[in-house]
Amino acid sequence: MTVPSSARAYREADILAATPGRLVVITYDGLLASLMRARSGIVARSLDITLPSLDRARAFVGELLATLDHGRGGELAGNLSSIYVFVLAELQTMARTRDVKRLELLIELVRELRDAFATIADNVVKEPPQRSAVA
Repeated sequence: MTVPSSARAYREADILAATPGRLVVITYDGLLASLMRARSGIVARSLDITLPSLDRARAFVGELLATLDHGRGGELAGNLSSIYVFVLAELQTMARTRDVKRLELLIELVRELRDAFATIADNVVKEPPQRSAVA
């Protein structure tokens, strides 16, 4: 097995074994990687790097948006939905303007959201399962 294929197999195993909270963090990680690659493409003035990276970033945001549970998430899901729609609009703008400073602000916003979800996912994993009382 080659290094790229073994890394891919490890990543697939990680995803298959992940909790729902961890899947959100993995999605954010992919989004951040795409944004950082788009930033590198903008700095290098390479549309061949920038545009596909922005497309991947939009796909990750679309996945985050599609998996929101508005029934259970209530106001939080609504707020996240608004943020994700904002991020999608910013990504569309990035494709036209390629403004590095604006992209860096977007990266910081996404990083803060990712870290918050990682903290939540870690705390859920650390909590012991609740036992129901037997009467």
